[in-house]
Amino acid sequence: MKITTKTEASNIVETSYLASLSSLLWVALYYLPIGGALLRLILPLPIILLHLRRGTKTALEGLLVKFLLLFIIMGPVRGTLFLFPYGILAFWLGWCWFRKKSWKVSLPIGVLIGTLGFFLRVIALSTLVGDNLWVLITRASYGLIEKLIGLFNLPFSTSILSIQIGAILLIIFQEIVYVLTVHILAYSLFPRFKLNIPDPPRLFNSLVDLNY
Repeated sequence: MKITTKTEASNIVETSYLASLSSLLWVALYYLPIGGALLRLILPLPIILLHLRRGTKTALEGLLVKFLLLFIIMGPVRGTLFLFPYGILAFWLGWCWFRKKSWKVSLPIGVLIGTLGFFLRVIALSTLVGDNLWVLITRASYGLIEKLIGLFNLPFSTSILSIQIGAILLIIFQEIVYVLTVHILAYSLFPRFKLNIPDPPRLFNSLVDLNY
């Protein structure tokens, strides 16, 4: 491919750099025993940044480059897992902010993507390790429900249905916190790169403060 303009060269360089950075973050998240929470937060940011700087077509190319890198480095299963939900979520948030969509659009659908991605990851990892990982999640839900019942002396007994519902609610709550934190982090950091995302709803104004 012949490069004829400075813009084309910049697109190639930024796509390669940010896709490689995002891939490195995923490898670190998967193999390093520490720093997982921080890595999860910054993992979507390179693809979002690429989307905001270079547009949807370049962001898709960056996602493809990242997929190919991880496919080669980590294999077909582990290399593909980044898509669920981090890769798809990063592309969605980048598209929303590139199109100036409000948080009322990007946040709820982002939570939905994260929740569905979590279940897909559980299925894939359960197949990979040969064990049902959903059992661990339901055990955590059971323990939390039992603690709440004991703490508030609730006249309530646990059942299989309540445990399953509790597990699903825990996952949704986790994704709400995660996606909202990514929104706040991007809103705080991206102006440093001369990029702006839509302002948050008034409900979240107290969580976002750029006057520092």
